[in-house]
Amino acid sequence: AHAGHLAFIHTIIRHGAIEGSFDPELALNSSETELFFANLRQALLGGRFVEVAQDGTPTAVPAPGYVYWPADGDREHPIGFGLFKSMGDLGYELWLTGVDPQWRGRGHARAMLSALLATPAGQLAHVVRVKQGGAGSAAMQHLLESLGFAATRDTTSTRWFVRAGAPPETSKHAMPFAPNTTATPPPMRTPRAARPRPSSATFAKPAGRGSRAEPE
Repeated sequence: AHAGHLAFIHTIIRHGAIEGSFDPELALNSSETELFFANLRQALLGGRFVEVAQDGTPTAVPAPGYVYWPADGDREHPIGFGLFKSMGDLGYELWLTGVDPQWRGRGHARAMLSALLATPAGQLAHVVRVKQGGAGSAAMQHLLESLGFAATRDTTSTRWFVRAGAPPETSKHAMPFAPNTTATPPPMRTPRAARPRPSSATFAKPAGRGSRAEPE
């Protein structure tokens, strides 16, 4: 994925926010949303998304992105995308993903997820968070389960999935909190973005159904 795909990705995210699959704020024309997409553009340019940590410190985290098209499709017009975000030593989270609504119901979501999880970042992606109550939430959860993920924790808005064979440290990160604990689950909202700053990384894109990703 690259910055030229931002308009397409923006449209899919906005539609998903309206449906309830993403943070509803991403469907609004707010300064916070504008900043989020500015940082998303920077991630597509340089490979890192700048977010504000809980202590208020801006942090640039690796966020490789991919776009998807059918095997017989037009490579200039992808129909889906996936963005991963680093969890440090715990690998990656499949952070944002979606398929153009006009292409849904034809098996592309499964083909795209399979291709995404076969990429270098995807092979290290052990965690997925699915927003509950969205139009596509049930279908996404079914797909993840069929691809070897299992639900491990629920919050008021989000269900956590962990991949089979994930390192123990990753599994613990997404396991339910113990009864009678005072610990508070991390916020499930899309992280508040900080101002973008330059960075560098290489992106790849899956070449179609069942194909391997090719460096751009």
